[in-house]
Amino acid sequence: MWLPLLGLVLGLAIGYVSPFSVPIEYAKYLSVGILAALDSVLGGIRSAQEDHFDSTVFLTGFFSNMLLAALLAYVGDRMGVDLYLAAVVAFGVRIFQNLGSIRRHLIKK
Repeated sequence: MWLPLLGLVLGLAIGYVSPFSVPIEYAKYLSVGILAALDSVLGGIRSAQEDHFDSTVFLTGFFSNMLLAALLAYVGDRMGVDLYLAAVVAFGVRIFQNLGSIRRHLIKK
């Protein structure tokens, strides 16, 4: 259960100290991709706590959510509509639901 959390913290630390910068044109795509990835990681932690974790489901969900969110942002950008906001809202709601479930599980222990 601690492995996904350790990977998240390690990735954030590496991202903080690396001199890599993203061009502003790709900021929308990267932001929704990061939200989708964070949702998948928290969903993986939640499912591990509930003893339902499946690595195949986790990996396919991780990459397909990131790609779908970025594709949604790209299509919206081409149409002149901020469709990335739909992904932000959807993943934001799921992130808070997963965090609430993880918190309740940790409190019960």
